Formats: sequence, structure tokens, C-alpha cells
Amino acid sequence: MRVLVAGASGFIGTALVDRLARAGHEVVRLVRRRSESGDEVSWSPADGTLDPTALTGTDAVISLSGASLSHLPWTKHYRDEILRSRLDATRTLTRAMREAAQPPHVFLSASAVGVYGDRPAELLTEHSAVGTGFLAEVVEQWEGQAALAPDTTRTVMFRSGIVVGNGGALQRVARLTKVGLAGTLGTGTQHWPWISLEDEVRAIEFLLDAALAGPVNLAGPTPATAGEITAELARQLHRPHAFTVPERALTLALGVAADELLLANQKVRPQRLIDAGFRFTHPTAAAAIAAMVSGSGARD
Repeated sequence: MRVLVAGASGFIGTALVDRLARAGHEVVRLVRRRSESGDEVSWSPADGTLDPTALTGTDAVISLSGASLSHLPWTKHYRDEILRSRLDATRTLTRAMREAAQPPHVFLSASAVGVYGDRPAELLTEHSAVGTGFLAEVVEQWEGQAALAPDTTRTVMFRSGIVVGNGGALQRVARLTKVGLAGTLGTGTQHWPWISLEDEVRAIEFLLDAALAGPVNLAGPTPATAGEITAELARQLHRPHAFTVPERALTLALGVAADELLLANQKVRPQRLIDAGFRFTHPTAAAAIAAMVSGSGARD
């Protein structure tokens, strides 16, 4: 396929572009500067600028654009950026698709499990209702923009959990662990939806051809709690796991980000991926962490 990728230089995008290229796909990267080669197309999502003719001959568009959620703290200004960056990018892409003489066959738009909100003791699948909170509101609007792609374009909103790899959010926890500051965050009983970097990019590639549309959860098949994940990371790095950071301390330090990223309880199941026949390389959080620690399937 000829695949146009937005957000190609990020943590997931770098690994995805490499995988798609090795699989024989022609990858064209959207860049926010003047294009310098035939595999680049210039765009400006802040201005809503993307020449529709750039989509000529394009089979699929993959959007990974959006301000990082792991950038802390989430000030009021940064929360605005989290929302605006996602809406601007998705709106620009869907507008270009609608104006293109030949719209792409597939649009894979990044999304997030934050759409479910904090849901203790509830198994969350793609059929679960939208939750409450800042991220739930962001994702609802984000997916609403993705849904504006042409009717002839199969559109998938892939809802990612914590991507485990060197460069992801868990890398911040790993850095603290390496200097002996690992510990339980809050009660540690909250479920963290996780997925290895390798399975994240494999799943995105899988969705290029899979007969799926609408929301698809990208999370590992075996649920794990925050306490289990941080303890396993400490074990594999041969460091102690001795501290407990109270929920109140996390909320005071990080505000909304603590409540929605670290303390939210989200037992997410990738039901549609499993039903479609996707097989995980790393079916457990321990296996994903081992790949991260060893550098296998991860970006330094």
C-alpha cells in the first residue's frame, strides 16, 4: 500500500514507519515544514492546510498526531493543547480526504482508552459507554472528527492504552525505578491498560487490512494492575519496590493528569482485535516489560 502517516516522527510513529517500510509498503510522512524528499508531504494542521492532491494514489492514512499525554503537568494551557492538537490534525486530514478526487480506502485514527474514564470493577470493551472526565471528553470530540472521513473510507479509531517501550510513558517510571525510587502509586489496585510497542505497531498494521471499522481497543489481552506493573518493572531492573505514593500526594503534584492517567481504573479488553484473529507477541505485561528492558522491539 501507499500509506500517508501523520505523527511519523514520534515514539509510536518511528516504530510504525520502520515496520511498514520493512513490510514493503510505500510510506509517505506528513511534515510541518517544507518537504525535502519524495516521501514527505508538507502540511500545517494548525492552519488546516493539506493539499488534497497529496492523497492521489494513497491507499491509507494513519494519524498519530497529538500533544503527548506523558508531558506533565497538565496545566490549563496544556490541556487546551491536548484537545486542539488532536482536533486540528484530524479535521485537516478528513477535510483533505473529502476534497480528494480519490479518497483513501482506509483511515486509521489514533484514539485513547481514556474515553472510558475511571471504571472500577468493570470490564471495558468497545461496546462500553463513554465515561466521564477530561480525557473522555477529548476522545469523544477526537473520534467525532475522525468519523467525518468520506463514507467510502473505512475508518478505525484505535484506542491505545499505555504503550510499553523505550520512549513511552512507562519510561518515566523506569527512570525512577533505576535510581531506586520505584513504588506503588496510590493503592496499586487500579488496572492500567497496557500494550507493548511491538504489538501496538503490529496491531496498526493489522488494521490496514482487517475488516474492522469504528473503535478498536489496542491493549494487551491479560489485565494488570498498576501495582503489578511497577513491581514487575522493578523486579526486571533488579531494583527495590519499596515506596507507596498516596493518591492525595499524586493529585496534589500532578492534578488532573494523576487522576486520569495514574489513578484511573480501566480494565480494558481488546475484544474486537481478538475476535478478528490478532495474535499478541507479548500477551502479558511481564513479557512487554521484558521486551522494553532488553530493547527488543523498542526505540532507544
